Parts: sequence; structure tokens; C-alpha cells
Amino acid sequence: MANQERLQKIIAHAGVASRRAAERMIVNGRVRVNGRVVRELGTRADARRDKIEVDGKRIVREKPVYYLVHKPREMVTTLSDPEGRAHLGELLEQINERVYPVGRLDYHTSGVLLVTNDGELTEALLHPKKKVPKIYAAKLRGFLDVPELDKLRNGVELDDGYVTAKANVFVLREEQRNTWIQVTLYEGKNRQIHRMAEAIGHPVQRLARLEFAGLKSDDVRPGRCRPLTKKELDRLKRDYLNPAKKARLEAALEEEQ
Repeated sequence: MANQERLQKIIAHAGVASRRAAERMIVNGRVRVNGRVVRELGTRADARRDKIEVDGKRIVREKPVYYLVHKPREMVTTLSDPEGRAHLGELLEQINERVYPVGRLDYHTSGVLLVTNDGELTEALLHPKKKVPKIYAAKLRGFLDVPELDKLRNGVELDDGYVTAKANVFVLREEQRNTWIQVTLYEGKNRQIHRMAEAIGHPVQRLARLEFAGLKSDDVRPGRCRPLTKKELDRLKRDYLNPAKKARLEAALEEEQ
């Protein structure tokens, strides 16, 4: 019993999916333990002794790995693409382990992307409450005045009625009929910067992510990757994973009371 863990945690640590996604897999009957379909989220198993399968494939607990990728423009952040476009899966062929992206970047957006098989860290970094900083350089059509910049900073209403959270925004430079701005977001809505820019009448002409959770791609050429340094990984775990573990422990204790 000492080596038993919750099934969704085992699946996440094997790099198959995040813990939340693993929970959905269990509920949907996609997971078997020793040949038996398991749908109960409280189920525990021993990763070393039990035969655990997802969609008929046995999972193996892998050593966690972490890579920083510089995603080029005109590439989808998926492991395959039915339309035949360049996709992240091709770029990840240079990595021996099976890894997945933490979040996504749009087809035309370049920049920093973290890939890993650590489902627990992935879940922590994508959780809205963590407010992970993401820094972008955006080229917008036209020149922005102070009231428009303030809208981006203080919250702008998007096409679906959602009002964005506060963001750090400042002008980098103006050139011809365009303006480059730097934007730091602490949330991650779909195509958020594009939609923010459209809301103030200055569509995005080009977009690049400079940083994600403090990770930078300055030393990595587009289309290449490198392992995270120990310093980078230690900081990520300190700032995002350990607080997430503490929050789960506190929630579990509250449920028992």
C-alpha cells in the first residue's frame, strides 16, 4: 500500500496528460488497471507492480524531462496536423522522450514554448490562479495614443464580452505606420492579444512571445530547443509547483474535516 498513488497522478507523471485530463480519461472509461476498466477518481495503484493502460496502451513512468523550444512562425502547436501544415511534432523529433507542449502559441506566433512529460508541472503552470507571466512583443497597425494604451493596461472588452485582466503594456518603438509594444499577460485567453488589439482598432501585424514563466529563448534559434538548466527548473518548481502541491494538500485536509 505504501507505493500506491492516485491513478490520475500516475498517468500525469508518465507524461500521458495533465492530472485534470487524466481524471477525464478515467471518468470516460479509457483507463484499465490489471485488465479492469476503472472509472472511480479515488482509485489507487502501484505504478511499478500494476498493469496500467490508457486507450489500450500500457503506460511506463518516465523520467521527467524539460525542454525550451523556440517555436517558429507558421507552425501549429500540435503533434500532427491533418491539413499538412508544419507542426510541433516535427520539431520535437529532435527530442528522444515523449513530451507535450505546456499551452499553445498561434500558427503565426513565434517564441518561447516549454515542452515536458511532467503532467504535474504542466497543470500548475496552466492553472489560472497561478497568474504565470507571459511577455510578448506585438507589432500593431497604426499609432497608439495614451487612452488606447490605458485600455490595454486596465482591461478591454473582447468580442465575447469578456473584459481582460490588467496587463503591463508599454511602447517599444514606432516605425512607418506601425507601433511595437511589449505586453505582459497574467492570463491566457484564446488569441488574447490579437483580440485586445482588434478591440482598440489596431490589428496585430506580428507577434512573438519573449518569455513564459521567466523562461527566455534568447540563446535558441527558431526551430531549435535545449534542456532547461537546473537553475531554471528549480525556479519553476519553487514558484509554481510547490505552491500547487501545498494548495492540494490544504484542500485535501479541508475535505477530511
